[in-house]
Amino acid sequence: MSNVLRSPRAAWLLAVAAVALLLLTTALTNPVSAHGATVNPGSRAYGCWERWGGDHMNPRMATEDPMCWQAWQANPAAMWNWNGQLREGVGGNHQAAVPNGQLCSGGRAEGGRYNALDTLGAWRTTPVPNSFQLKFFDQASHGADYLRVYATRQGVDTLTKPLAWSDLELVGQIGYTPASQWQREVDGVSIQIPVNAPGRTGRHIIFTVWQASHFDQSYYHCSDVQFGGGTTPPTTTPPTTTPPTTTPPTTTPPTTTPPTTNPPVTG
Repeated sequence: MSNVLRSPRAAWLLAVAAVALLLLTTALTNPVSAHGATVNPGSRAYGCWERWGGDHMNPRMATEDPMCWQAWQANPAAMWNWNGQLREGVGGNHQAAVPNGQLCSGGRAEGGRYNALDTLGAWRTTPVPNSFQLKFFDQASHGADYLRVYATRQGVDTLTKPLAWSDLELVGQIGYTPASQWQREVDGVSIQIPVNAPGRTGRHIIFTVWQASHFDQSYYHCSDVQFGGGTTPPTTTPPTTTPPTTTPPTTTPPTTTPPTTNPPVTG
């Protein structure tokens, strides 16, 4: 070994390089979870992961949960990344960014990863009363510029009709809420949004828009529910999973309010 490599400065440089390489390797192999989703009533991707994440190769899924089965076959990463269904730079104009028929995939978010979530069919439902608390989980404690919750109007056939903005009515919302005001969980924070959707019975879709506070990132989630099913039980906090690895550039949070088809309903 040369005298240069035996010098204290050379040894220090080698140690720094080794630590940097270790940190880079760790970041690539264990990316930090950094997003969120509706967990009760669970979004389509979250529900499929919660029910089948530990047994997603089981052929029973094809008959017991066929909509989840087709989603797993189309792109398993959509379920593993249940917390990463986002669009960047929307600027609050959600209806322009997410076309009719693509609401449940977030306008084919993340290069089409979530396209199977738009598939029509009998997605498994969560029983809820007409007034309930929707639970949203934020794994990286981003907080919210706002959270808006919509429900399909009575009479909309969610089994055969692609979901459109005109099918929805605003039934709950909260404004700017920093993560410090959310409920602390083991792997993040959560918040409850009061939902009031009177006059509805049977199968419906709950559509949630989360405008995160750290970047101009908008998240879109469809949850399938059955109104008239009693109270919604609390869910356990979802454990850490692997989110999308792309880190968005810092942008200014939107200041404009996206248009809605109806005035907000007080929860």
